[in-house]
Amino acid sequence: MIHPSSIIDPSAKIASSVEIGPFCLIGPNVEIGEDTKVESHVILKGPTKIGKKNHIFQFSTLGDGSPDKKYNNEPTTLVIGNENIIREGVTIHRGTVQDRGETLIGDRNLIMAYSHIAHDCVLGDDIVLTNQAALAGSVNVGNGAILGGYAIVHQFCSIGSYSFCAMGSAVNKDIPAYVKVRGNPARPFGINTTGIKRIGYPKETIEALRSAYRAIYRKKLTVDEAIDELKLTRKKYKEVDLFIESIENSTRGISR
Repeated sequence: MIHPSSIIDPSAKIASSVEIGPFCLIGPNVEIGEDTKVESHVILKGPTKIGKKNHIFQFSTLGDGSPDKKYNNEPTTLVIGNENIIREGVTIHRGTVQDRGETLIGDRNLIMAYSHIAHDCVLGDDIVLTNQAALAGSVNVGNGAILGGYAIVHQFCSIGSYSFCAMGSAVNKDIPAYVKVRGNPARPFGINTTGIKRIGYPKETIEALRSAYRAIYRKKLTVDEAIDELKLTRKKYKEVDLFIESIENSTRGISR
């Protein structure tokens, strides 16, 4: 299951069902869980822990140290969950001691060709990063979010759950849950109705989210006034509560 041309450090912990293709380099302090497949020419550096049933495609580099000038090769970590698809040429860096010390990737994410995930990022589950999407350091991405091709995200930004960043978006503010953005700088243009219809949200819930979006973005209200107006709706719909909570928790200000 391991091609003889690959170089595996003796300290690496590799489950017996893992497949490793030719010309890979697996360094010390790397763990790879059951049924994970590593294609050719992949570099895995540690400390890195990779879960079960992941598929890592050729020429990806995972677990390298950060190019952040403050980083001094401390033994920070990268943790990747289960059932992720990591396509060609993806780069994912470990954390830094100046931040959380850990880069964290959840489950069932699709990270497409040549995308980049920098130090200390935290990604949830069921996320799509389309070709050459790039996350700077300490970015948080919520469950089910989609970033189009060449979308870029400034450091310390949060991308809300089930939001959508269109192709080429330049994100420098927080994106609330369910919101679509586009442009440079990225600006909102509605609720991600296509995405949430695909995962089965009922019409009533979608309309409640649209109404909440209008209160925040279309009415001539301050954010606090809009949130106060929506206090009954957020009690009725957990999705509206998630939308408002992502605004309340913003540290960089929301895209408007």
